[in-house]
Amino acid sequence: MTRSFSLAGLLRLRRIREDQAAGRLAAANARVRENAARTAQMRNHLGGTESEVSNSAALHAVSTARASSRSMLAELNALAALRQAAADESAAEFAAARSQSVRIEKLELRHGELVAKQDLHAEQLVLDEIASRSWFQAKGEATA
Repeated sequence: MTRSFSLAGLLRLRRIREDQAAGRLAAANARVRENAARTAQMRNHLGGTESEVSNSAALHAVSTARASSRSMLAELNALAALRQAAADESAAEFAAARSQSVRIEKLELRHGELVAKQDLHAEQLVLDEIASRSWFQAKGEATA
């Protein structure tokens, strides 16, 4: 068996893909949070406006502004749904990339354990050889 892990290159590639997927997920989540903050800010701004109507022109202006605000909120809500869908897709992509990395990481762990076991076995053979030589030498000196 080789000393180095034969799938190390593939593992590096999988980890790079996992890191890229994590970056896309972080960016998608940041866009979701940004959109939520913008929507909350818009709702707070609209909730704080006073609409005192003194004549028909003012009433028309207030109704136009409210219609525009509703339209803007609807667009922000649609954008929020799109961004959440993109974030969900990025999360699924990250989960898939992570699971692929984990599989190879487990193989790497098993390989490391096997190499360590082989090293211990080789060391034990050397120790046994040294012990048997010294035993035979001691036995030979005792009989001579």
